[in-house]
Amino acid sequence: MKWEGNRESSNVEDRRGSGGGAGMIGGRSIGIGTVVIALIGWGVFGINPLTTIGVLSGGSEQQVQQQQGPAKAPPADDQQARFVSTVLASTEDVWSQIFQQGGAQYREPKLVLFRGSVPTACGTGQSAMGPFYCPGDQKVYLDMGFFDTMSRQLGAPGVFARAYVIAHEVGHHVQTLLGTTAKVDNMRGRVSQRDQNALSVRLELQADCYAGVWAHHSQQAKNWLDQSDIESALNAAQSIGDDKLQREQTGTVRPDAFTHGSSAQRVRWFTTGLKTGSVQACDTFNTQSL
Repeated sequence: MKWEGNRESSNVEDRRGSGGGAGMIGGRSIGIGTVVIALIGWGVFGINPLTTIGVLSGGSEQQVQQQQGPAKAPPADDQQARFVSTVLASTEDVWSQIFQQGGAQYREPKLVLFRGSVPTACGTGQSAMGPFYCPGDQKVYLDMGFFDTMSRQLGAPGVFARAYVIAHEVGHHVQTLLGTTAKVDNMRGRVSQRDQNALSVRLELQADCYAGVWAHHSQQAKNWLDQSDIESALNAAQSIGDDKLQREQTGTVRPDAFTHGSSAQRVRWFTTGLKTGSVQACDTFNTQSL
């Protein structure tokens, strides 16, 4: 992925010096060992929005900012942060254009870099949850140590695999702007846990598809991907399927407990977005076959 030299977003907040330090990933002691992978089983690439919204602490974004102090931009010589900023800028360009074509205005999310733990409008975020999106403050949260976890523990290396992570979380932001997340959350308490899980799967697979939509349009605009990049993203989608993670953790697979979708489903929906570039093709809620 030829990302150097492209526009970088100014919507990145560096909170790595102000986190709670309750645990870290990737070469740093986290104190919870294999719990990281257990948490990734349900939280990788975004906390289940049904859970996230359900545990809103009631704290406002202003209160969170008061706890943290003023935000700052990442250092100019931080290559990983520059990569994240570049990918975020590309998502801004793509989704702004798509929204404009639909007669709407895209509201850009902030992306917060942190270490260990971080206060959010959805409660305290932890590194062990993996990257996540908080609808309460419309921010993506990322401990970049997770990129090491992807490579070393999940078998999903590659620069574009990392871009896919960011694009998936931005996909959750798109769902919030379109009202999809709120509609799913309104079903909480009205359906069984099994049905809640099924709705969560459809939400997550749609975010995978939206990540593919971004990849489609960003490639048209920049021609910055080659076949190995696409393969790394497909490998990442394959590596974090609920069935694969459950099998590795417990030796058994329970489809009724899925919250993100199987490996095959995640690959299928990312590929759908990648090939079509169409938001309409990502309607995971009105299809019988996922």
